[in-house]
Amino acid sequence: MVYVDNDPIVLAHARALLTSSPQGRSAYIEADLCEPETILGAPALRNTIDLSKPVALMLVGILHFIPDEQNPAQAVATLVDALPSGSYVTASHGSPEFNPEAAAAWTRTWRESGVPFQLRTTDEVADLAFRGLGLVEPGLVVVSEWRPQSADPRPLPAEVAVVGGGRQETVIYGTLAADPAR
Repeated sequence: MVYVDNDPIVLAHARALLTSSPQGRSAYIEADLCEPETILGAPALRNTIDLSKPVALMLVGILHFIPDEQNPAQAVATLVDALPSGSYVTASHGSPEFNPEAAAAWTRTWRESGVPFQLRTTDEVADLAFRGLGLVEPGLVVVSEWRPQSADPRPLPAEVAVVGGGRQETVIYGTLAADPAR
């Protein structure tokens, strides 16, 4: 596992908590997601993950901290293009669709604290994280509805307000195409 972040506090925690073992290695790369070439060129990535085999790119709870002005779509596309055949992409993202008043307060709180923040609709998230890629079932939905393991009650979409989805890919002629087995 390679964890990427550009927050110095996260770096301090990562150094204290991330350890490798015979079962697997872990590493931390101090980098900005908007500079994917730095991530892809980091020795820690190549020393930890075998990019000749399928991997998972997990963009969980990060993309809403990157406003459109920072071109997150280009960063995501660069990372996805670097994935080997059979890799998996997953993303989750805050959405204003389910509770507009809370979404406005959430956005205001982050921005007032100096943190860039941009909620996106489900369609905008699909375009940002999964452009040109098909999603596995059930698609891009409120995360509490993504393959629930039981019939137990789940929170309402307005209480969750985060959508998520994923896709496994096969590389054909240098472009990503849906894996027929999925």
